Amino acid sequence: MIKAWDHEVDVLIAGSGAGGMVSAIAAADRGLDALVVEKAAGFGGSTALSGGGIWLPNNPTLRAKGLTDDPADVRRYLHAIVGDRVPAARLDTYADRGPEVLTMLHRVSRHMAFTWCPGYSDYHPEEPGGRPKGRTIEPKPIDARKLGDEEDRLRGLDVPAPMGLWLTGYEAKTLMMFKRDRKAWRMFPVAGWRVLSNLVRRRHMKTLGAALIARLRLTMRDLKIPLWLEAPIVELVVENGAVVGAVVQRAGKPVRVRARRGLILATGGFDHDPVLRDKHLPEHGRADFSMGAPTNVGDGHRLGEQVGADLDLMDDAWWMPAIAKPDGEVFPLVSERCIPPMVIVNQEGKRFTNESSPYVNFVHDQLDGGYVPIHAILDAKARDRYQFAGILPGQRFPGRWYKSGLVTKADTLAELAEKIDVPADALQATVDRFNGFARTGKDEDFGRGDSAYDHYYGDPTLPNPVLDTLDAGPYYAIRLEAGDLGTKGGLVSDEHGRVLREDGSVIDGLYATGNVSASVMGNEYAGAGATIGPAMVFGYLAVEHAATR
Repeated sequence: MIKAWDHEVDVLIAGSGAGGMVSAIAAADRGLDALVVEKAAGFGGSTALSGGGIWLPNNPTLRAKGLTDDPADVRRYLHAIVGDRVPAARLDTYADRGPEVLTMLHRVSRHMAFTWCPGYSDYHPEEPGGRPKGRTIEPKPIDARKLGDEEDRLRGLDVPAPMGLWLTGYEAKTLMMFKRDRKAWRMFPVAGWRVLSNLVRRRHMKTLGAALIARLRLTMRDLKIPLWLEAPIVELVVENGAVVGAVVQRAGKPVRVRARRGLILATGGFDHDPVLRDKHLPEHGRADFSMGAPTNVGDGHRLGEQVGADLDLMDDAWWMPAIAKPDGEVFPLVSERCIPPMVIVNQEGKRFTNESSPYVNFVHDQLDGGYVPIHAILDAKARDRYQFAGILPGQRFPGRWYKSGLVTKADTLAELAEKIDVPADALQATVDRFNGFARTGKDEDFGRGDSAYDHYYGDPTLPNPVLDTLDAGPYYAIRLEAGDLGTKGGLVSDEHGRVLREDGSVIDGLYATGNVSASVMGNEYAGAGATIGPAMVFGYLAVEHAATR
């Protein structure tokens, strides 16, 4: 028990990603006094490093486009893909209450601006309630100079942008097909104008997750919500079984902060903690190829466990196939797995799944089979037509990629197989069989291209956008890793965001949202932004409940 508090608020929030910031904004909207404390020197967490997509059916941006949903369809879809892995009350609450979050943000903020990602299908559109046109929205780009002296504290992806060019995720996807699709040519005047205007106006445009965080932080400032950086929570304070505050380490000193209504953990996953990864994740997923925020080491998980919280889904993550560059950067492979003249093979030289499938499902299949390493096999045609990990069509792979073993090149498939130590006859048979499917447009083994999801990053000029023959040497093999966007397991919470004990009882005063909590998506992924969407929603709902305490 702490008899003297150094600081008091209604709601104390740990973590400055989308979940934490939305929680703070929701608290201010209800007239509550909120404080956000962040362990890192910069704000934004994994959200700022992400693509910034939000999967929230029936939100105002979608409704403005006429893309309304019957909530029953949303519930049907979530139940179809998640099943009974997550309590029905959580799934139904997310489907029914989710739109309220963006409605609230638009009402209280002058900074909110989003756009629909047309055609970015739900990840399982063939399931009941799924939508081939997609339900994902993304933030519109924003000039980070609006943040003033906080601009250098904004985390974000380090995406090379020639001459200050900025693109939304949808625009970048369109432009990537500039050697194949005339529709992409429409982007050239847009790109040229943005470069020229940036030279004159000297803007610092942010897109994707960084744009979302910038907009949320500007809203927090308008609402006068304080943000403490380099201020981790080191201890939860419990009185009579309820969490009533925390000890925050600030400027090298412990600060005792009382949380009158509740404390919300939004501290992210255990992405970069080797002990927790080794203890919980599957054998071939333990190596740290995570793209989550560097400071995500399971702090919130440990705090919750210390006060009796139950854990779930700790053996899973938001898996993402990736390459490990020689400089240590881990690069996610989303569009690359849709390159038509390309197969991904295991150590036996065989395909093991639909290469273009949703990334979580792809890596689940990889881990279930114990397939490490795996290689993407491309031909010269693929390199001439399509980008790969930021390397433009026709551009050579960097020499250091070859020296590190990331990329291997050979004139024939047999020579390539020898270099990457897979059976040459098996690799040749795999490519021959795949080429037969490419000619007919039907993948009889794994259904590549059957789902609308597969098509989004494919080549629209082909009958099947993700199938084409590999028949033009030289050939390339790129080593792929079982990466992740963050871990998926964490504190068990209910439909109000309240943290639960193993016996199902509530830890009064403690709430969790985002990757510190066991995901509402279970082992699945509804669509692009099904990480950020739930983080926002359950932070909002946690504040709603805390306001009643």
